Amino acid sequence: MSSPRPESQPAQQQSVPGTLGEMDPKPDHGEESYKGSGRLTGKAAVITGGDSGIGRAVAIAFAREGADVLISYLNEHEDAQDTAKYVEQAGRKCVLVPGDISDRAHCKTIIPKAVEEFGKVDILVNNAAFQMSHPTLDEVSDEEWDYTLATNLTAMFTLCKAAIPHMQPGASIINSSSVNSDNPSPDLAPYAMTKGAIANFTASLAQMYADKGIRANSVAPGPVWTPLIPATMPPEKVEKFGQQAPLGRAGQPAELAPVYVLLASDEASYVSGARIAVTGGTPIL
Repeated sequence: MSSPRPESQPAQQQSVPGTLGEMDPKPDHGEESYKGSGRLTGKAAVITGGDSGIGRAVAIAFAREGADVLISYLNEHEDAQDTAKYVEQAGRKCVLVPGDISDRAHCKTIIPKAVEEFGKVDILVNNAAFQMSHPTLDEVSDEEWDYTLATNLTAMFTLCKAAIPHMQPGASIINSSSVNSDNPSPDLAPYAMTKGAIANFTASLAQMYADKGIRANSVAPGPVWTPLIPATMPPEKVEKFGQQAPLGRAGQPAELAPVYVLLASDEASYVSGARIAVTGGTPIL
């Protein structure tokens, strides 16, 4: 990394879904540090939640490795346009598709848009997610439960189902799971449940489509400093966020991107059905 990463952050809070402009300190997405080497030259990628956080870091890295990118995001237009700027500065095409992926009708428009713009889909990164911190189930409304499952699970299913017919041998599906899939936080029960399901679904996909040469893997991040954190956790938890990791700090989005690049690239041609931990030292089983 080009600059030191802070080991803590002050207490703060935002409204959902959160934006980069209000974060203190600003996350590192690799804007200044990531150097590409042509590992994804000629590929076309779809990334959900690509406006900020892990999704932005992955979009920047993919573009600098030679891929065109479609970014699906909710409504953080300024953040998304800023991400697009970095993609285009790398000489690659960037397509922005705003909208709520919990709405299946909207979700079904994303892959056709990618095929229209790129003519194919080589890489699908299901990264967008919703979480909210609650100490008891009494605080989890039926509506929030349904929204969490629709965003984290149904959208992934919908996008995979739509993308696979457009994928050729060597294509890669990468789904963002979480350390919560194995070590669920009691305050994030609905979110943690979906992340376990993502890991399981991805393992099934890897076996289901192996004969077509389509690989499927998941990445299990630990605590990562993104807008989702101050937008969904109380300020006192934000202040301590990441300290539970053995490395003693939250990760930066830029520290996740190289793993997604590897899984998307031809270098990982025999890697399918894997779940890669990027957790700051917390093991997953």
